[in-house]
Amino acid sequence: MQNQTSPLILSFGAADPAGACGVQADLAAFSALSCTGLAVTTALLIGDSAGVEDAQDIDPDWVADQARVLLEDMTMAAFKVGAITNVEQVAAVAEILSDYPDAPLILDPFSSRLPAPADDDADELLTAIRQLLVPQATLLMLSQVELGRLAETWREAGEQGEAGEVDTLISDVEHLLALGCEFVLLTGTAGSNSNSLANTLYGADGVISHDAWQHLTGPFIGAGGTLSAALTAFMARGAEVPEAVAAAQEYTVGALAHAQRYGMGKFVPNRFFHLQSAEDMQ
Repeated sequence: MQNQTSPLILSFGAADPAGACGVQADLAAFSALSCTGLAVTTALLIGDSAGVEDAQDIDPDWVADQARVLLEDMTMAAFKVGAITNVEQVAAVAEILSDYPDAPLILDPFSSRLPAPADDDADELLTAIRQLLVPQATLLMLSQVELGRLAETWREAGEQGEAGEVDTLISDVEHLLALGCEFVLLTGTAGSNSNSLANTLYGADGVISHDAWQHLTGPFIGAGGTLSAALTAFMARGAEVPEAVAAAQEYTVGALAHAQRYGMGKFVPNRFFHLQSAEDMQ
C-alpha cells in the first residue's frame, strides 16, 4: 500500500449528469493533470449536452458537512469554488475556507449552465460572493460580462456611463483586487483580430499578461470550467499564478481543439486529449 502522493484538490460545484461542467468535469481535469480531486456538491442538475432543464439546490448544512468531513481527514493542496446557488451556501463555504488561508483558492462562481435566479436573488447572491468569497480568493476568474454584472452590486447608478469602457473595466478590476483578491483573470475579451479571443491577468501592479488565442468554432460547453480547473491543478502542483495561467490556457486550448460531441448538443472539452494523443502515437 502506498500513501497518497498526488496533490489533493477540493472542488465545490454542481453535479452535472453530462459531465460537461461542475464537479464531474473538475475531477476529470484534475486527474488528467496528475492531481486527485474531491467534490462537494452544491446542486443537482437535470440536463444533457444541449442544456439544463432543472436544478435542485443542496441544503447549506449538507454542503458544509460534505466539506468538513473530508477536511478533517485530508489535507488539501488547493480549493476550487464553482457554482454556488444561494446566499446561505456562500456563507457556509466562506466560513469553511477561512480556516485554510494558506491553500490557493480559485474562484469561478459564474455558470451559464445553471438556471438564472430571479433578479433580487441574483443581486443578493452576487453581493454575498463579493463580500465573503472574493476577499479570500487567490484568483477570481470571470468574463467581461460577468465582471460588469458583479460590479453592479457596488456601482452607483449611472456610474458606468460617466467613464469609458476600458477605464470602467480597469476600475472594476481594481475594486476586486482592493477587496483582498490577489489576482483577477478576465476571459474572452476581444483579441488582436476578429478570429482571436484574449485572457488578461491582473494583479496588484496592473496587467501581468495578455494572451490571445485563436477562436475555435463550437459551440462548446464547459470551456471556462476546464480553464479554472486546470488553473487549480497547476497551482496545487506548486506553480505560481502567472505560470499556472499560461499552462492552463494551453491545456484548455488543446482540450477544446480535441473536443467531442457526445450527443446532439454542444461539444465537450476532451480533458484527456494529451494522454490519448500519446497512446495513439505508440
